[in-house]
Amino acid sequence: MSVKTFAAIDIGSYELAMKIFEVSKVRGMREIDHVRHGIDMGTETYTKGKLSHERVGELCRVLREFADIMKSYQVEDYVAYGTSAIRESENRSILLNQIALRTGIQINVLSNSEQRFLDYKSIAFQGEGFLKIIESGTAILDIGGGSIQISLFDNDTLVSTQNMKLGVLRIQEHLNQLGVSIRHYDRLVEEMLAPQMNVYKKLYLKDRQIKSIIIVDDYISTLVKHKMNDGVANGFVDKKKMEYFLEICHTKTLTELAKALDTPEENMPHLFIALKLVKSIMDDMGAEQLWVPGVTLCDGIAYEYAEKNKIITSTHDFEKDIVACAQNISKRYRGSKKRSETLEKIALTIFDSMKKVHGLGRRERLLLQISTILHDCGKYISMVNLGECSYSIIMATEIIGLSHMEREIVANVVKYNHLEFDYDEESGSLSTLDEDSYLKIAKLTAILRMANGLDRTHKQKFRNVKIALKEDELFITVDTEADITLEKGLFGARADFFQEVYHVRPVIRKKRIP
Repeated sequence: MSVKTFAAIDIGSYELAMKIFEVSKVRGMREIDHVRHGIDMGTETYTKGKLSHERVGELCRVLREFADIMKSYQVEDYVAYGTSAIRESENRSILLNQIALRTGIQINVLSNSEQRFLDYKSIAFQGEGFLKIIESGTAILDIGGGSIQISLFDNDTLVSTQNMKLGVLRIQEHLNQLGVSIRHYDRLVEEMLAPQMNVYKKLYLKDRQIKSIIIVDDYISTLVKHKMNDGVANGFVDKKKMEYFLEICHTKTLTELAKALDTPEENMPHLFIALKLVKSIMDDMGAEQLWVPGVTLCDGIAYEYAEKNKIITSTHDFEKDIVACAQNISKRYRGSKKRSETLEKIALTIFDSMKKVHGLGRRERLLLQISTILHDCGKYISMVNLGECSYSIIMATEIIGLSHMEREIVANVVKYNHLEFDYDEESGSLSTLDEDSYLKIAKLTAILRMANGLDRTHKQKFRNVKIALKEDELFITVDTEADITLEKGLFGARADFFQEVYHVRPVIRKKRIP
């Protein structure tokens, strides 16, 4: 039996954490150690734009200790991720290089959507508990140091996700600037949250019924963990219990609370803010209960690693969630569902028939699918500048589960579906991309253009489309009784670009239905 030792490292806004796991196909994942070190990097980054020399020194010292611990466990592989404190640092590249040279640990920086998706995966891998709770209206509230993320489920599917710059450390810094005592936090936190929640409710909640909220954080999770034998079962907390927790915080001193929770006293204001955020959001949503599974980003990192290496499999379809988010974005901007379905069917058929030619994989197929769904979102702003407006909407809208680079690929594919392709790699929206991403955009754009050309009149004329690749020609046979003069007439320019990218000439054929 092959057992590997793996380390997951989270470079968070207020804490460094590392979990050591044993992973095997037979036993799955087993946590064997959890090391944490409190370090407030977020406040410096959010207020000054970068970490001080002293803070970088402390960060590197702790990471060297982590490296020694990994050696003691004979860790065979590790993944280290930085979140918002690193992500928002003005000198990020220099910082990451210093850390690598001084500690030997390579840190990758997660985009916000990637970070929240890993947190989401760590919840989903809880199994039956997760699957049962999302059967009815559910929201995930992911509370970080720099921001909070609210993700909504409808009929077992993740349908929307939205980020708000209302993280615990960021709020505390604002309150510190006001010079108020902790006893005034309740009212002020509510006043800071209310404007954004009012907008959120109008845009996303509407008539949606939310019964449960799943909490991912390092504050309330600690509180619930210590109250497991005090009326809290398996991390479930009803509204009355939540109010009881708030009351405890109001009636005890910070020193008493810190002692009871075995937590540093300086962390108590964070708990106050998190509790108030959750209580206010519960009231706004009308939620009846909380579920606090106690998962961390380290768990999500480990699950992703085990999943990629085919050590474990999930019963939940995460790609379905990504597609559902894209469909809801399209709906918000009045996209045509029928038109998107037609484009998706044609584009994916072309993609699947050309695997030997394009050299792309399953992930790129998903990006093409999302591009077909969002192909016309820009028309909500302008029918004339459809390409540019679509690009702007996609880049400004978070799609949970996609990295920033993947979102940029989708945005450019949609953009160049409507505009002439930008061959000048030194300028425009393609100038910041590496060669691999540039080629993916060109290949996916060529396919989307072909699909778009086959349904140029938006009348879904074809009942069936068959694709056959023969040497240097791609035969596209369509079953239809309709007149496709326009489609054939506009086919040439799209075929030219397709041939330029793939060195394969598309040929359209009409098969009349008897």
